[in-house]
Amino acid sequence: MTDEQILSFTKNAPTPLYVFDLGELEKRVAFLRSCLPEKVELCYAVKANTFIIEKAAEIVDLLEICSPGEYRICDRLSVPHSKFVVSGVNKQADFIDSAIASDEPAAYFTAESVNQFHMLRDSAEKHHKRISVLLRLTSGNQFGLDKDDLFDVIARYKDDPWVGITGIQYFSGTQKNSLKKLKRELDYVDTVLSELLEKHSYAASKLEYGTGFPVSYFDGETFDESAFLEEFSKLLSDMTFKGMITLEIGRSIAASCGTYLTRVVDTKVNCGERYAIVDGGMHQIVYYGQFMAMKHPKIRRIAAGAAESETHDAENAAAADCNCGAGAESAAAADWNICGSLCTINDFLVKKFPFADLRIGDILLFPSAGAYCVTEGIALFLSRELPGVYLLDTDGSIRKVRDQIPTEKFNST
Repeated sequence: MTDEQILSFTKNAPTPLYVFDLGELEKRVAFLRSCLPEKVELCYAVKANTFIIEKAAEIVDLLEICSPGEYRICDRLSVPHSKFVVSGVNKQADFIDSAIASDEPAAYFTAESVNQFHMLRDSAEKHHKRISVLLRLTSGNQFGLDKDDLFDVIARYKDDPWVGITGIQYFSGTQKNSLKKLKRELDYVDTVLSELLEKHSYAASKLEYGTGFPVSYFDGETFDESAFLEEFSKLLSDMTFKGMITLEIGRSIAASCGTYLTRVVDTKVNCGERYAIVDGGMHQIVYYGQFMAMKHPKIRRIAAGAAESETHDAENAAAADCNCGAGAESAAAADWNICGSLCTINDFLVKKFPFADLRIGDILLFPSAGAYCVTEGIALFLSRELPGVYLLDTDGSIRKVRDQIPTEKFNST
């Protein structure tokens, strides 16, 4: 979006708000596909951002759904069930029963435990529907099946008439930038799949792997993503397993398409420290790996009453000047603490960030806010409004999909 577009639509669109760029989303998915082997499918984890599901469903192969609410959102958007991977550690029996009984059951259901597997199987038999199941292999936490339990389920049910065990699912975390770690995980999964073939004559046709690809959020982070993906693709090609590989990705797909906008509503100097209060806060913009707001993301500023903007990073901010309104004189950059509207001393968005002549009314834009920020924040704290949400379509038009929503009704009797 240009500064002129932002200034124009924020006249009638109160901050804080999110804008998700669907054209950027398309480019991102195309880039990932261009870097990965042809046999690889992309599965979007909708928990990362539910507002881009409709576009994501057009350009990825599958959608990972982890709750009844996410399932209903996808249903309302008329996403084909053939794209659904119904996952989640807690699958309620009535929800699963309804999903299996539907005219078009999901493409895949995941089983997170022996009990969950039997719940799925019993429902499939009850409704005379054959379903496809991925058994989730634990990575050493509360998720998935222990390896021995997984082997036992396959030994007992690999030829079951109601449940087709398609393969396994494996996920161990996010922001993994170590190819050595990824290789260890793929080697382990490859070994498990080989053992299943040797010990139980079971040949999986699909592996769904949660890569946890990293996203660079902060200044000073150096990450050659193209080289990283090239090496990762080699790891996939070197596997003994030659079935379909589905990469379950959320953050890596969605992060770059989102921008969070918040406005400066007050400025002050306390005990020699400059503070700017914005109308958003830490409940709405959270970057993975941010600790006590000490790291600096790239922040773009649009000055109050002007179309000029300023992009900051740690290398050039100290020398940057900004036109901050008609007739304003350039000022040397000074460190500012950017704080949100919550009544807690923890509500820091960033500390000691260099701005030139920061003023009330300036709009701050936080990039790479397309994943989790809109869905993961502590939204109801202090009964502040939920931000508005806007989509920037591929034709350049902006459409509102959610107004600001008062939340006091959720926090009262």
